[in-house]
Amino acid sequence: MVFYIIGLGLADERDITVKGLEAVKRSQRVYLEAYTSLLLVPKEQLEEFYGKEVIVADREMVEMEADSILEGAEEGDVSFLVVGDPFGATTHTDLELRARGRGIPVQVIHNASIMNAVGACGLQLYRFGEAVSIVFFTDSWRPDSFYDRIAANRRAGLHTLCLLDIKVKEPSLESLARGKKVYEPPRFMSVGTALQQLLEIEETRGGGAYGPDTLCVGVARIGSDSQRIVAGTMQQLLDVDFGPPLHSLVIAGDTHHIEQEYLEQFMVGRPGGPAAAAADEGGSAATGVVPPS
Repeated sequence: MVFYIIGLGLADERDITVKGLEAVKRSQRVYLEAYTSLLLVPKEQLEEFYGKEVIVADREMVEMEADSILEGAEEGDVSFLVVGDPFGATTHTDLELRARGRGIPVQVIHNASIMNAVGACGLQLYRFGEAVSIVFFTDSWRPDSFYDRIAANRRAGLHTLCLLDIKVKEPSLESLARGKKVYEPPRFMSVGTALQQLLEIEETRGGGAYGPDTLCVGVARIGSDSQRIVAGTMQQLLDVDFGPPLHSLVIAGDTHHIEQEYLEQFMVGRPGGPAAAAADEGGSAATGVVPPS
C-alpha cells in the first residue's frame, strides 16, 4: 500500500500527470492541500475529472492532524494532492517523513511549479538566486528579513523570485483573543501590494538593494490560458493591473542580452505590448482562484 504525494501543476484539473491520475484513481482517500497554494478552479472540478471525492486539507489538518491523513495507508492507497510540485513547501517533506516513520511506502509524483514555470518570463532559471516569500504587512508586523537575501542575490547579479502571500482560512486575531475562531475572507497578495511593501522596506533599510528604477517582472496565473506577464521598473509595475490571483514577482539581477531580447515583448509601454491600464480579466471561476470549499 502506498501514500502518494502528487503534484497537480499550476492551473486546473487537467494539469495532473498521467501517472498522478492513475494513482488518484487507485486511492481509497484523496486529500487536497489547500493553504500553501491554490488551483484556479474549485475542488468540484477535480472531483468530476478524477472520479473521486476530494477532501480539502487546510493548514490545521496538515500541521495538527497529520496522523488522520495517514490513517489506513498501511492497508490501502492514499493520495495527497499538492498544487505545483510536492516539494514546494516544507510541510510536505514533514508529511513524507511521518509516513516513512510509520513504515508506509511513499511515492512522490512531480509536476510543474512556479519555481520552474517562472522561466516563461524569459529570465533564465540558472541565473536565479535564493527565492523569498513576501507576507502581508499588518499594523504591528512589517517583516523585512528577506531584504538581505534580495540584496545578496542582486550583488551576485542573480534574479530573485518573490513568492507572494496567500491567506486562506486564517483566523482573525480578535477571534483568537476571544477564544473562538472566526475565519477571515481569503486574501491574495498582488504584485502591486508586494512592490509597495518592498519599496517601503528599501526606504526604511536604505541599503540600496533595489529601488523604483529596478527592473522587475510581474507574473499572474502562470500556466493558465489567462496568464499575464509584464516587465518594467518597480515604479511602472505599481500601475499595472495583473487581474485575478495568483501573482508572483521577479526582481531582476544582471540580464544577458538574450534575456533582454525576450523581455522586450513584455515591457510596459512597448507598442503592442502590455499596457499599464487595467486589464479586464473577469474574475470568474474560469480565470480567478476559487478557494476550495
